[in-house]
Amino acid sequence: MLTVDSGDFLRPLFEREPNMSKEALTMRGPVHGTKDARRVAIGSGVGAVIETYDFIGFGTAAALYFGTAFFPTGDPVTGTLAAFATLGVGFAARPLGGIIGGHLGDKVGRKPVLVTSLILMGVATFLIGLLPTYAQVGLLAPALLVFVRIVQGLAFGAEWGGAILMSYEHAPWKSKGKYTGIVQAGFPVGLLLANLVFLVSVNLGGELAWRVPFLASIVLVAVGLIIRSKVPESPVFDEVKDSGDIVKSPIVEVLKTDWRNIVKGIGLRVAETAGYAVSITYMISYLHTEKLADKTETLVALCIASAIGIFATAAWARLTDKIGRRPLYIWSCAFAVLFAVPMFLMVNTGLFIAIILTIVISYAVCQNSLAGAQGAWFPELFQAKTRASGASLAYQISAMVSGFTPFITTLLFVSFGWMGPAMLFGLYAAVGLWAAVATRETWGKRERELAEEATKSTPNTVNA
Repeated sequence: MLTVDSGDFLRPLFEREPNMSKEALTMRGPVHGTKDARRVAIGSGVGAVIETYDFIGFGTAAALYFGTAFFPTGDPVTGTLAAFATLGVGFAARPLGGIIGGHLGDKVGRKPVLVTSLILMGVATFLIGLLPTYAQVGLLAPALLVFVRIVQGLAFGAEWGGAILMSYEHAPWKSKGKYTGIVQAGFPVGLLLANLVFLVSVNLGGELAWRVPFLASIVLVAVGLIIRSKVPESPVFDEVKDSGDIVKSPIVEVLKTDWRNIVKGIGLRVAETAGYAVSITYMISYLHTEKLADKTETLVALCIASAIGIFATAAWARLTDKIGRRPLYIWSCAFAVLFAVPMFLMVNTGLFIAIILTIVISYAVCQNSLAGAQGAWFPELFQAKTRASGASLAYQISAMVSGFTPFITTLLFVSFGWMGPAMLFGLYAAVGLWAAVATRETWGKRERELAEEATKSTPNTVNA
């Protein structure tokens, strides 16, 4: 119960700060966090690793293999477009997964959503490794690929809200960024693992080059289920349930009361996820088709960026605990706007070191800084009783934009050359900049001072 950890000890603090509602801070969970805070963050992070491995692995395979395996045509660009369209279908399904996962997360709890989404993602990904190709069964092959991709999208859409809220609501007030950063860092870990496996499997040749990474994911899923089954439910959800404040229809409620924050959240997220779709997902294909780097060089560059991104994401997230969520977002989006054209100028040199540097900057700075801030900022924008629905909607609706971005970017390249994708990347960053300016700070100087005082004045029963 939240009142055990905060309750009467916070009354003097709120009496001195009449404009700061008690709910505004207590909805963050126990002041000192729970005894399971670190274990929950790691468990949620492990799940994020697995889900990202599965979901992002599809993007790598779509860029390098699926065009010929499932959509054979005489023109490689057409095959790539078809593969990227299938990639986008999974992203289009994510908002529905977010709606379902958010609704259940606010109604029955965060933990059941975590376990179910992991099972769905694991089964769908394993099945991709078993799918017949176009050469074997004709049009049935791409139809099956689209179906399992939709299941992947539904699972991934439900995943993030549950994982990030579990970590956020178990974490101490002063360290929300730090603990949610562990979850967010799971995504570059998953990206690294996926690309390492593809880097190894490329030497297998033939269909095994793309089948093995998907089949191997079943091992990760088994490990993830064991860890997640032992994670306790969120104390904030337990408080909402015990107080009888469960909302009948969380999605409807959050759309009525918090639709502005949902719109702003979509804008914030577009800069990160759609920017990634241009600078990483599309860039893989661009380097390959323009013969600027071979498959091995491209995967090596991605692995280096992913490895750096693990630590970068955690560091950016911790920084938000010190300076707030909003300032980091503003500066990062502004930098991305300026980096749009240089990003392509650097890779166009064909120099391997320049390609590595470009991908590292694109990922570890432009993308990871935004992801690091989102972990704590998004939950703080919504009330506890509709938090899963609100955060999931804002996070996943933007996925529809990012999902079809590689497809759109390919068309822009055909029409305008590399300047088309560069301008699109800059546009996404500008949208994020607007959203960051328009969105309220939830962890400003005043909130940090109140949290510091609450931490000092509240007995720490967690470590007692």
